[in-house]
Amino acid sequence: MARNWPVGTRPAVLRGWDPPATPYGPGHRGVDLAAADGAPVRAVAAGRVSFAGRVAGRGVVSVELTGTGDPALRTTYEPVRATVHKGDRVAAGQVLGTAEAAGSHCTACLHWGLLRGDTYLDPLTLLPPWLLNSGPSRLLPVLGVPLPGERPKPEGHPEPGERPVTRHGHAGRAAGDG
Repeated sequence: MARNWPVGTRPAVLRGWDPPATPYGPGHRGVDLAAADGAPVRAVAAGRVSFAGRVAGRGVVSVELTGTGDPALRTTYEPVRATVHKGDRVAAGQVLGTAEAAGSHCTACLHWGLLRGDTYLDPLTLLPPWLLNSGPSRLLPVLGVPLPGERPKPEGHPEPGERPVTRHGHAGRAAGDG
């Protein structure tokens, strides 16, 4: 569904999702992402702005995501200086506003939440695995396959210095082993 982070290209997750044990219990109902004051905050998926305004002195934007069932998934972003208004349609990656310096429980961060109805969910589940992984893909060697230009090694013949393997799968003694 989502194809981009709400801030940056791969922001640090300063605090992860920690769901409460009970509906009104303590927990962290979203994730905190590193975000400098003034950083663009983007919609992670297409939808309709269901709220853009101030709550307890902080700027908040909520987006109801298109095609996500009934009740629809809703993402929340705070603190945000909104450039969108309630009812606006937004595309994935569209700027919703900019991060504000005055956060509710962290500084230089964006609190990103996800709900279905009144149930909080982990917003990181919206992102595909390739956006969550910590680095670029790496090719690993395939053991037993010769490199281009190399001759394949005959089976059952050890390389010089290797111990021969017996038919029971155990390394045999090489000449000179004590």
